[in-house]
Amino acid sequence: MPEILENISLKNFNTFGVEAKARWFADINKEDDLINLFSDPKWMSTERLIVGGGSNMLFTQDFDGLVIRVNIKGITQIEDGDDVYVTAGGGEVWNNLVNYCVDRDFAGMENLSLIPGSVGASPVQNIGAYGVELKDVFFSCRAYMIETGAILSFSNTDCKFDYRDSIFKKELKGKVIITAVTYKLSKKPSLNITYGAIAAELQNREIEAPTIKDISTVVSAIRVSKLPDPSTIGNAGSFFKNPVVSKDTFERIQSVFPDTVHYCLPNNTVKLAAGWLIEQCGWKGKKIGQAGTWKNQALVLVNYGNASGLDIYDISEKIILDVKDKFGVLLEREVNVI
Repeated sequence: MPEILENISLKNFNTFGVEAKARWFADINKEDDLINLFSDPKWMSTERLIVGGGSNMLFTQDFDGLVIRVNIKGITQIEDGDDVYVTAGGGEVWNNLVNYCVDRDFAGMENLSLIPGSVGASPVQNIGAYGVELKDVFFSCRAYMIETGAILSFSNTDCKFDYRDSIFKKELKGKVIITAVTYKLSKKPSLNITYGAIAAELQNREIEAPTIKDISTVVSAIRVSKLPDPSTIGNAGSFFKNPVVSKDTFERIQSVFPDTVHYCLPNNTVKLAAGWLIEQCGWKGKKIGQAGTWKNQALVLVNYGNASGLDIYDISEKIILDVKDKFGVLLEREVNVI
C-alpha cells in the first residue's frame, strides 16, 4: 500500500506554482501500488485527481479528495528492423524521454521537444507542437481501470485521438490511470520541417541537411525564445486551444482582418492562431496584479509571483470575452481547471 499523506501542499506539483492543498496524497511508483490502493473501499468512494508533472492544470481551490501522482519510471526499447518500440513509465518526464530517443537516433519525437509534463499525460492531451501530434508516434498504452482493477492495453485507434483530445478526456475521464506508454519510432527519419519557424531557424543556422538532433535543438530554441521556464515563472505552456472554424467563418474574419494567422485544414475548416487573436486584443505581456500573459507569447498565461489560481482564471475569462467580442470566436481552455 502506498503511503497516504494528509493536507499536502500542491504548489510543487503544478507548473503554475499556485498554492492549493490536497486532503490526501499518494505517490504511485509501480502498478501494484494502484492495485493495493484501490483494494481499500475508502479510496474507491473518494473523489480523486490524477497528476503527473502538473503541467496541464490550474488549481483554483483546494482539492478535498485524493490526489494520485503517477511516478512510475523506466524506459525500454524493442527494435524490429527500422522500427523501434520505446516504452516509458507514466511518471517519466516527457522531455527526458524525447532526449533519450533523439540521442539514439530514434526519429519521430524531435518536434515534440521541451513540452512540459509527464509521459502518462501525453496521450490524455494528445500533445502536439510544430506540425506533429502525439498520435503520430503513439503505439499503445497500459492503463489501470479503477472500477474493475484490470490493467488494459489501448491501441492508437482505441484512444480516439483528436486535436488536444482523446478518450481519456471524455468517456474515460477519471476512470483510468495510465501507467506506461509505448511509442513507435523509426531509424529512418522522415523530418517534418513544414512549420515555418523551424525552416527559418535552420536557415539562420545554415543547416542544409538537418538531423533529428538538429530539429530537436531548433525546436527547443524556438520554445525557449517564446515560452517562460516553469521553474522560474509559473505557467502551463499554451493555455488555450487554437480554435478550428468553418471556412465561411474564417473568410468573414479575414475580410475585416486580412492578416489573420491561420492554417487550412481538411473538410473546409481553418485553424486560427489563438496567440495572434489574443495579441490583437491587447493582451500580450499584460499584467494584472501577479498574473498576466507572457511578453513573448500571448497564448501563455503566467504566475509572476504569488498569484492565485483564481487570479489566473479571471484573466483567462477576460481574454475569452475580448476575443469573442472582437472576432466572434470562442476560445477553449487547454488546461484542466480544478
